[in-house]
Amino acid sequence: MKALVYNGPRDVSVVDVPDAKVEKSTDALVRITTTNICGSDLHMYEGRTDMQAGRILGHENLGEVIEVGDAVDRVKVGDRVCLPFNIGCGFCANCERGKTGYCLTVNPGNAGGAYGFAGMGPYEGGQAEYLRVPYADFNCLVLPPDAQEKENDYVMLSDIFPTGYHATELAGVQPGETVVIYGAGPVGLMAAYSAMIKGASKVMVVDMQKDRLALAEKIGAIAIHDVEGSGVEQVLELTEGNGADRGCECVGYQCFNCKGHEVPNLTMNNLVKTVKPTGGIGVVGVFIPEDPGAEDKLAKQGHLAFNFGEFWFKGQQIRTGQANVKAYNRQLCNLIQAGKAKPSFLISHELPLAQAPEGYKRFDAREDGWTKVVLKPGG
Repeated sequence: MKALVYNGPRDVSVVDVPDAKVEKSTDALVRITTTNICGSDLHMYEGRTDMQAGRILGHENLGEVIEVGDAVDRVKVGDRVCLPFNIGCGFCANCERGKTGYCLTVNPGNAGGAYGFAGMGPYEGGQAEYLRVPYADFNCLVLPPDAQEKENDYVMLSDIFPTGYHATELAGVQPGETVVIYGAGPVGLMAAYSAMIKGASKVMVVDMQKDRLALAEKIGAIAIHDVEGSGVEQVLELTEGNGADRGCECVGYQCFNCKGHEVPNLTMNNLVKTVKPTGGIGVVGVFIPEDPGAEDKLAKQGHLAFNFGEFWFKGQQIRTGQANVKAYNRQLCNLIQAGKAKPSFLISHELPLAQAPEGYKRFDAREDGWTKVVLKPGG
């Protein structure tokens, strides 16, 4: 089969690899019809993780089931399915509690597994023609009859729509509240979209890229162009000096300031400044235990110079971690089917799998207009 493999920093290629196949009786084999390039893929693409050469990337996947193992009961050949990026077993202590992003079974010695991701187990990614899905009955979200018609919407259930929603859950967003979101990338836009679905009265999105902020405005958010470090002041002005009720961090450890310098603690400290006393902060941007490629000495060790004094003094709360996709994907699927949500609004480019290396290059460069790239392995 054709698949996109990681060769080294900023070096990916589409090559022939052995076909994915059913390996255990609980597996399903899925023919991938849509798979996305995620901002989290860029951490690996840029060489800022311990991703091994030769691995297949891709954790935002949707396709058609073409084979199932003998122990698969619920999922049938021909089903159109969307696959949560986090692989769960369904029966460990964490999965039983709904914490499927921290499954204790699929990646022994660690909490959590995922397709095609550094440190998240041996599972190959779905930027390929076919994908093996472990524990298929648990991990496959079988899609409604309009799956083909709304494929570009439903594929967002694999990661970024639930992750954006998760950011608002971690922050504790309630109807009528004000929300500030740092980052207008796909996850930040999905957090803004989710806050509006929840009935937020005012949603502010802070970023430096005008094309992405234009999408934020398109869905009714207030775009804050953070030039010369003025974002904090703009948020405070829009909230009468009080700060927002809730804040979401949707950037992560490779955050850049307006001068183009990497400052990994910037968004975290800006959230402390721009969220009101007793407010909630949700962090879904990726932060890692070690970052040898960082320029900052603390960041190399996975540490941040965090303004804990002001955070403590304001009595704020922070909740963090990757999304437990299965906690949200069925409800969000229902919103898409009912026409109440259309997350495909952020897609800027559809490319065949063969053009994935170009897609990575241009998405990584943050070229204007490259906001979300979906790949179509079937052509």
